[in-house]
Amino acid sequence: QVQVVESGGGSVQAGESLTLSCVASGSTRGRGCMAWFRRGPGQVREVIGCVYRGGATSYRDDSVKARFTLSRDDSRDDALNTLNLRLDSLKAEDTAIYYCAAARYCPYGTPWSEYERAFDSWGQGTQVAVSS
Repeated sequence: QVQVVESGGGSVQAGESLTLSCVASGSTRGRGCMAWFRRGPGQVREVIGCVYRGGATSYRDDSVKARFTLSRDDSRDDALNTLNLRLDSLKAEDTAIYYCAAARYCPYGTPWSEYERAFDSWGQGTQVAVSS
């Protein structure tokens, strides 16, 4: 089993930044892909981006890439089991529950709307609230 734990959520003002952290533990050897998703109020869960092991990060689109940054926590020995998400220039519409997830492989080539089907290890989510 793989345990996924997110942290770092909170309440911020529009324009501020926030960094979310994610750590996977347990049987992570078969889970090479990690990703961040979010679900806003009344919305479906959507992928933000993902990374497979030491490979390049992949973002859903340019608008996400412009303000959000995925990175590993290189300060940890198990850096490949971590995935940070830095959120810059936050807007009210970024208010959501942010989820970290792990999968055997990143479903490259799959439509972004179907990405979450590949992920079988999920964290509980961390709430981000942005006030304008």
